[in-house]
Amino acid sequence: MNKKAGLSFFAIGGALLMLATACSSMKTPATANVAVTKAAVENASGAGGAEFAPVEMAAAREKMVRANKAMADKDYKLANELATQAQADAKLAQGKANSAKAQTAADALQDDIRVLREELQRSNSNK
Repeated sequence: MNKKAGLSFFAIGGALLMLATACSSMKTPATANVAVTKAAVENASGAGGAEFAPVEMAAAREKMVRANKAMADKDYKLANELATQAQADAKLAQGKANSAKAQTAADALQDDIRVLREELQRSNSNK
């Protein structure tokens, strides 16, 4: 083997090693991102996302399923993108659920205040 061929072989081997490393390093962030997405969807569901934001929850779940399929197909870039989108949908659903619950509590508080004012007015008018 001449010197040029040896250098070419070494360069190709190095390039293949770098490519393999790059591909395996994409798997780790995608795997972590999909796991975080699962937790985000579960949190949103527990917060009432399915009740108060059904469209966003459905989108989050659908994207999570697609991200898992992309992981199984070893398409880590797509899995990462879908997981990120699913997280955003889940966070939106959770935010909408929290907002709706807060609005319900505020409405109930306003009703309680109205009833107390009415009681106070009746009490003052009976004197």
